[in-house]
Amino acid sequence: MKPTRIYHFMRSNIEAFTWLTALLLLAFMQPENTQSTLCLLHHAGIESCPGCGLGHSISAAFHGRFIQSFNMHPLGMAAIIILTLRITTIFYQYFKYQSFKSQKHD
Repeated sequence: MKPTRIYHFMRSNIEAFTWLTALLLLAFMQPENTQSTLCLLHHAGIESCPGCGLGHSISAAFHGRFIQSFNMHPLGMAAIIILTLRITTIFYQYFKYQSFKSQKHD
């Protein structure tokens, strides 16, 4: 069975979709919620995990709580900007390549 265009698009941009999914999950997460987490360190009983702080910081920033975001992790808002730029770059390069490829075949 020949892969569809959507399958090829998703597979070619898996990194962008991974980051996009992570940002969307953090946007819908409540920053105060410490119960639902995928952090292995948290499940092992270690409470001060820099990754958890970053995730909560990103979530707080998405909810407009910028001071709380900075207090949770100073790089949370920078991570949003960096990941958004990375997602944009991946999609831009994909569509630029597809455009180049279609022009080459014309």
